[in-house]
Amino acid sequence: MESRFHQEQEELRLTILRMAALSERIMEKALRALFERNLEMSAEVIQEDQEINNLDMQVDRFVLKLLALGQPMARDLRFIVGCMRIGIDLERIGDQAVNIAHRARYLTNRPPLPPSSAMRQLAETAMDMLHLALDAFINENVEQAMEVCQMDDEADRLNVQALEDLMGFMANDTPAIQRAMHTIIAARCLERVADHATNIAESLCFIAQGVNMKHQCK
Repeated sequence: MESRFHQEQEELRLTILRMAALSERIMEKALRALFERNLEMSAEVIQEDQEINNLDMQVDRFVLKLLALGQPMARDLRFIVGCMRIGIDLERIGDQAVNIAHRARYLTNRPPLPPSSAMRQLAETAMDMLHLALDAFINENVEQAMEVCQMDDEADRLNVQALEDLMGFMANDTPAIQRAMHTIIAARCLERVADHATNIAESLCFIAQGVNMKHQCK
């Protein structure tokens, strides 16, 4: 029974890793769709998100089975609960990628807005945070997880800067208001990806050290 329990724990971990790889990949595609005005990438993001949803349901099944039948304690329990939390954040990252893909689809068919350096930097920061958080989970590296937490303030600052840039543009070009609003929504999605990366980092700290970092990871 103990051997079977640890085997299913490993299957849970591998499912989380598949979700992680796919979430990161479709976020990269969503950003290509947005910045390169690529309709094909938009369609791929929307289609591939269904696979993340399917993996999310697998995570739920593993977690319920391990909790019900394994009666886990200590680190095993933290690992299962931590994976459940991470799975939720990865599924929501997939949702944010789909939202960005929809904004990109709308914007691609219309004249481009002036480039925003803050928007580009926000995208880079959010993706760096996501990559670092997932790497921290894979290697159980608490120091990396804390680095992710410290980056969240920068993501928030860049989101505000992108919003200010776009609002300034709207004030000077009324016909562009709709395009600017879609871009603001995309920026908000990127800020949420940074938040989900922070949550993943907090979950890793919980797994590794038994410390509940929710709402304290700064």
